[in-house]
Amino acid sequence: MATILPENQINQELNSSVHQFFRNQKLGTLLNQSNIRKESGLAPVMLVQFIFSLVLQKKNLYRTLESGREPEAPAKDAVYRLLNNATYNWRKFLLLLSQNVITQKFLPLVSENRERVLILDDSLYSRARSKSIEMLALVHDHTTGKFFRGFRMLTLGWSDGNTFLPLAFSLLSSEKQSNRFQEINPTIDKRTVGYKRRKEAVKKSTEALFDLLDDINPLQLCARTLFFDSWFAFPKVIKRVVSEYPLEVVRMLKRMHRVYYTYEGQKYTLTQLYQVVRKKRGRAKILASVVVSLALDDNEKEIRARIVFVRDRNRSKNWLAILSTDTNLPEEEIVRLYGKRWDIECFFKVAKSHLALGKEFQCRSYDAMVAHTTIVFTRYIMLALRTREAQDPRTIGQLFFLCCDELEDIRFAEAILLVLDCLKASLTEEPILSEEMVQSVLDRVFDNFPAFLKRAFHQPENQFPSGLSA
Repeated sequence: MATILPENQINQELNSSVHQFFRNQKLGTLLNQSNIRKESGLAPVMLVQFIFSLVLQKKNLYRTLESGREPEAPAKDAVYRLLNNATYNWRKFLLLLSQNVITQKFLPLVSENRERVLILDDSLYSRARSKSIEMLALVHDHTTGKFFRGFRMLTLGWSDGNTFLPLAFSLLSSEKQSNRFQEINPTIDKRTVGYKRRKEAVKKSTEALFDLLDDINPLQLCARTLFFDSWFAFPKVIKRVVSEYPLEVVRMLKRMHRVYYTYEGQKYTLTQLYQVVRKKRGRAKILASVVVSLALDDNEKEIRARIVFVRDRNRSKNWLAILSTDTNLPEEEIVRLYGKRWDIECFFKVAKSHLALGKEFQCRSYDAMVAHTTIVFTRYIMLALRTREAQDPRTIGQLFFLCCDELEDIRFAEAILLVLDCLKASLTEEPILSEEMVQSVLDRVFDNFPAFLKRAFHQPENQFPSGLSA
């Protein structure tokens, strides 16, 4: 039967976990490197830790300050000064934190054969009841097909198939001035990083995604593939990604009348291409696969891609198309890899439903929304790290790998020795072969063993067949 702990004890344990996360990941140093520094009063790391813990303790800022139960709580003005500062580089802070967690915690746990990927997608950042928020606009929600007041939260993340971590994001307004309710605050200094983020917010999403890619280093994160949805399914986007970044592209395709793919010297739309290619018989899940040409890169070299047509499991008579610029990948592998894109959808659900994304503060400043979203993403990083440590036994360190590898080698060596013993016993029973001839055969077999088995035979626990020396 589970024990119900008092609320004070639960909060103390939570504060201990948060403090340990801030200390182990050196968030104070990362804030300082991101130009988030103390100007007066409390240090920024203390303010961030206070905001960070509110939702985890099921509290909000107003009730916490009004109740007076926390004498060490900061003043409301100190919190809003932190959030509204246009010189703080919150994107750099989030990127530094994610890179540290990935390189120090996750990459040592993932084999080189396992695919590490980048995932790009957007989600609705709703402010439906607001009117005076800076750069508020009517944005299209792909899920419902309707327009809402708010922003499009374009997010770039990293995943190894088990854990997703956000790397960078941009709160996009509308590039059309007629769709915007408010414009950029004219008092913002144009030299600040906050102004640059505002200018980025009025770009098209197909242009803003390259601003996010420019800030990261895919090689440092060991990522070789970029995933994104059909809303970014344009050949010119793929051409730029493949030409400028060390990344392959896997994406879902959208049926568009003005986008063509070259196949056997002819140009086809996606629907026409499906009608032309040869289909597999029966109820196969993968209906067809074809290699097409997308465009020419800057060196006049043809950019080729493989399009895999798969059956829509929701509508059996319908089909979906997945594109991969790595034409050497098998069809099944392309479909399997694209399944990793779902990790970012789970991330959006957790951030909105449980971490109070867009609901905790009713700020009107664009800087405050960027700062609060960064803190929400930091909460998710801590939860993702704790989940991985609780579920993955390899997080106890390199000792696990050394012990497991050594044990597996010894067990395999013992099995081989048992086989050799049985073989020697069988051969010596025959009057045709003498014991010296049997031993000579076993010695020749041992000489052909791989090196790791020979090393395992040198272990004192392993007893060799009589006469067989290592």
